[in-house]
Amino acid sequence: MIKEKKYKSIFSIVSSLIEEEPDLIANLANTSSILKDHLDVLWVGFYLVKDGELVLGPFQGPLACTRIQYGKGVCGTAWEQKKSLIVGDVHRFVGHIACSALSNSEIVVPILKNEEVVAVIDIDSKNFSDFDEEDKAGLEKISKILSSLF
Repeated sequence: MIKEKKYKSIFSIVSSLIEEEPDLIANLANTSSILKDHLDVLWVGFYLVKDGELVLGPFQGPLACTRIQYGKGVCGTAWEQKKSLIVGDVHRFVGHIACSALSNSEIVVPILKNEEVVAVIDIDSKNFSDFDEEDKAGLEKISKILSSLF
């Protein structure tokens, strides 16, 4: 129930933001801030598909990896599979890209436009198994809201 309330608040804020502001980067920057504040996680950000790789976009948190290859790490795998991934222990994910030693769990949700991945939402937590199906559903809804910006 607590997560449900958090996501309802996030939906409301993100929806009203993008109604007022058409700029992609401004909206992704504010969305990363909103998600970090509401979800109390280590890192929240976006990777944008550019020239066949994921390139770091707006984020909140510690220093991040700048580029991720297709099919590599959690983000590249979510891009390749065109589906959300929840990883309870990133240290057990084969090929995990460790941008921060503090990260222990991760969720990645693709943003689709015309059935192609245009970006991914990436969220890392210091806690193991911090994300669940409720997070996945909430972030997939946010992904759909943001897809209109691409």
